[in-house]
Amino acid sequence: MMPEQQAETPPNMEDARGKRLIVEAYQRLVQNGAIKPDPAQAGAAQMLQRFAQRLQASRKKLGFIRRHLGWTASPVRGLYIFGPAGRGKSMLMDLFYGTMPVASKRRVHFHAFMQEVHTGITAVRKQGLDDPVQRVADSIADATGLLCLDEMEISDITDAMLVGRLMEKLFDRGVAVVTTSNSQPDDLYKGGWNRDQFVPFIALLKDRMEILELDGPVDHRRNRPRHQSSYLSPLNDATHSAIDEIWHTLREGQPEAPLVVRAYGHEHVFPRFTGTALRCDFQSICGIPFGPADCLDLVKKIDVLVLERVPVLPPKRNNEARRLITLIDTLYEANSRLVVSAAAAPDELYPEGDGAFEFRRTVSRLEEMRSAGWWNDGDSASKARERTKEVP
Repeated sequence: MMPEQQAETPPNMEDARGKRLIVEAYQRLVQNGAIKPDPAQAGAAQMLQRFAQRLQASRKKLGFIRRHLGWTASPVRGLYIFGPAGRGKSMLMDLFYGTMPVASKRRVHFHAFMQEVHTGITAVRKQGLDDPVQRVADSIADATGLLCLDEMEISDITDAMLVGRLMEKLFDRGVAVVTTSNSQPDDLYKGGWNRDQFVPFIALLKDRMEILELDGPVDHRRNRPRHQSSYLSPLNDATHSAIDEIWHTLREGQPEAPLVVRAYGHEHVFPRFTGTALRCDFQSICGIPFGPADCLDLVKKIDVLVLERVPVLPPKRNNEARRLITLIDTLYEANSRLVVSAAAAPDELYPEGDGAFEFRRTVSRLEEMRSAGWWNDGDSASKARERTKEVP
């Protein structure tokens, strides 16, 4: 069903420094220069600390009730953090994750999580078992007491119809869910097909999760020194020549060979692969049905993607824009390096159309991924978040 989860041994939230581990971890990042001071983030860290304490008390109460009364319904409430891109939602969620003394916990991108759920449901159906959603939910709950889902955005009708049933069952099993999103709950799946069937999930979120808005004035991903050769525009002879030179450097004299990406029984072949670097143009990867599962298999096989000829996309090319969103999200979560040649700056690539709101996150991430820190010394925000998962 779902892959086996590994438990982690976290620091003890009840130690001598006690009740302020999240706040102290945030303050250390500021003092060490890993992040810049941000009053909105500092306030959110305080709220996360209070939430963590309530969650701990709630879990102790739930354990007592289960032991003595056999009751399985959960008093645990989750946390839904939303706000514009680049405000530090994922970083703060990871500070929370790293300091929570929960025996079994997991942090995963929402799209990757839903792909695993679909795979689990398919496996249950192949076995001829009934109620596959309940069985997958039970499998998750058996392995995971705390589930942190990054970047909850729903654009797929299949996910929209599934996520409400799944989350309700996880809540009922006592799984504490923390998620980040660019959208407030009322705006999830906005304009989606059959959205009226999705609306009960929004009510469930409001009932079973605390809502925290993080809306600072600064997109921190934009305020980084740029790596001059990782995002090239406009599309002209000089840009194409620069891409050729970068590719020559990345190849290190190795020959090119095809790369095969496989997911759900189908495959895509990209001819220009060498070592752990792939070169392809926009249309060959975003102009075809290349979905989240394909992206996940791709990032397992490459460290660097050279993506050429990204155009300015009009509203009618919304499907290609959504594929680009998914691709960048997956590369970002994998800490992959990205070289882009594009017709315009990131914030001009898809300014309007279906999914333009979600594309703002892509713009923010493209800005960070073109920074000198992302390329040169590994001091990207993503890697800083990785370091905060084991806060001393």
